[in-house]
Amino acid sequence: MSKKCVVLLSGGIDSTTTLYYARNKGYKCHALIFDYGQRHRREIRSAVAVANRARVPYQILKIKLPWKGSSLIDIKTKIPSHKQIGKSIPSTYVPGRNTIFLSFALSCAEAIGANAIFIGANAVDFSGYPDCRPGYYSAFRKVVKNGTRAGDIKVLTPLINLRKSQIIALGLKLGAPLHLTWSCYRGGKQPCGICDSCRIRKKGFSELVK
Repeated sequence: MSKKCVVLLSGGIDSTTTLYYARNKGYKCHALIFDYGQRHRREIRSAVAVANRARVPYQILKIKLPWKGSSLIDIKTKIPSHKQIGKSIPSTYVPGRNTIFLSFALSCAEAIGANAIFIGANAVDFSGYPDCRPGYYSAFRKVVKNGTRAGDIKVLTPLINLRKSQIIALGLKLGAPLHLTWSCYRGGKQPCGICDSCRIRKKGFSELVK
């Protein structure tokens, strides 16, 4: 493997499928896992389990967002449920999260000589976050071109136009351990089944078997 990449790994279906997609494309992967003060560490444990299963090196980066601004990092704010997905930006949106994550990934990629950054962003079956849309990634590619020494590190979003069922099908085809993934915003021993992320996951699997 002459190609090297950085993969943002959250422990969910999308990032896990993206990791296995990058491996399948011949990249030597380095995974970044973020502990950013989210409500629970369950997704971090899933991300570590996935990285270990894939036998890729990983780093857990601990950062703090003391200004809160999201129900994912402020336990005083209720996680929404039973809403119309994508109709408005929900309280689970973390201000600037993907910009922060991609900035770390870009720094890592430059430092280790990686050719690309992979992120499992999706703009079809998602919660409506503005930093999951194609235009955002087009803009970030300009940041890479104009603000780095390398200038040519690719920012790749292979899942951005796929439905969740298509992502699941791709993950299964690539041998991704989707059974190790975690989607629920609330954490706990079992998924809540009613948050946006649980509902999107359930919908994806139900469409897959039809």
